[in-house]
This record gives sequence, C-alpha cells and structure tokens, in this order.
Amino acid sequence: MALKESLIENNSILLKADASTWQEAIKLGTDMLVASKAINPSYYDAIINCVKKMGPYIIIAPNFAMPHARPEDGVNRTAFALVTLNSPVYFEGEKQPVDVLVTLAGSTSDEHMQGLMEVTQILDDEDSPTGIDLDKLRACNSKEDVYAVIDKALLGD
Repeated sequence: MALKESLIENNSILLKADASTWQEAIKLGTDMLVASKAINPSYYDAIINCVKKMGPYIIIAPNFAMPHARPEDGVNRTAFALVTLNSPVYFEGEKQPVDVLVTLAGSTSDEHMQGLMEVTQILDDEDSPTGIDLDKLRACNSKEDVYAVIDKALLGD
C-alpha cells in the first residue's frame, strides 16, 4: 500500500491541527485510522506505552515523528496518517519539538519497512541540515497539496 493511496483510502490527512501534548498529537493520527478500521484503538495505547517505556523512539528526525507500534498491536491493514500541527509538541526529555507526524501501521514488518522508506524518500533533502525537508508538508493547506508533494517527490520534478 503506497503512502498516497493509503492517505486517500483512509481519509487520513489532518493539516494545521491543534494538540497540546504529544499524546494528543499521536491520537489525531490514530483516530483517523481507527475511523477507517485500518487499526484498532489498542494500537494507540501500544504506541503510548512504548514511548513511555523506551523514550521517544518515534522521533526519526528533528521536528518529525513517525508514531508506530507492532503489527500485532492492532493493525488490520497497512495504512498511514499525516498530521501537521499549528504549534509543535514536546516529548519528554527532547529538546526539539515535533510538528509533523506520519502515523505508520504496518500489517507485516516488510510493509512496515517499505512504508518507512517511502516516507523518508518523500521528505529526503540533501540540502537541508537535517537531511529532510518538512517545510513542504508544513506549507500544505489541503489534501491536494499533500498529494502534489508526494507525486513530485516520487515521480521527480
């Protein structure tokens, strides 16, 4: 399941949203996937518990988090959700706040890795000090904007 198709199928894009805590920010993403039945509500609990236990392993670059847990934690089918926040949220012990989140629910570890790679490819930016460009997602005001960013990244200019 490719990222764009998944976002369309699950109606799982939420732009310039408001969350006051990292837990709320993650819930915005998982709620959309629960609504589309891609995941069970238990998947959200699993992510929160893992972060509390292991620290914010879901932050994969400055300002960018990829909330995920294991396939057996309640994934019904592979799916993604994209959330951008008006104001960033802080994870415990992290200096850099997060304002872009891509929730990943992989139904198998293979699909999980493929999903991770596709998202990284879309955000990849050699000129950026962090190696990724989040501004192109922050600038999106509509689902169409997001689809255009994905198409451009995957199909080239």
